[in-house]
Amino acid sequence: MERTESTRQLKVAKELQKDMAEIIRSKGMAAFDGAMVTVSGVRVSPDLSVAKVYVSIFPSEKAGKVMGLLEENTKALRGELGGRVARQLRIVPELVFFLDSSLDYVAHIEELLKK
Repeated sequence: MERTESTRQLKVAKELQKDMAEIIRSKGMAAFDGAMVTVSGVRVSPDLSVAKVYVSIFPSEKAGKVMGLLEENTKALRGELGGRVARQLRIVPELVFFLDSSLDYVAHIEELLKK
């Protein structure tokens, strides 16, 4: 049976998504090889110690490089996040980045529908 996320998890995830989006946006596209990086969602573990951050990257050809950059800078990004959420959370969650390929999926479906 799948457990649903608690209200607290959902609230924390929403706040983390907003903060991560601002942090990534503040870096600018140049920091990510000219790609546009969007935080499409965040899922938080029940103990709030791990945050799965889902990002969509445009153009998708740069996804590999951008994911590498995000993973290299996870510590620094977590540090910045800590500065923003220190008052609300006792511990700053570990960040794990995942590629959200739903935009690619949508583009693929649109391409198929054109045929």
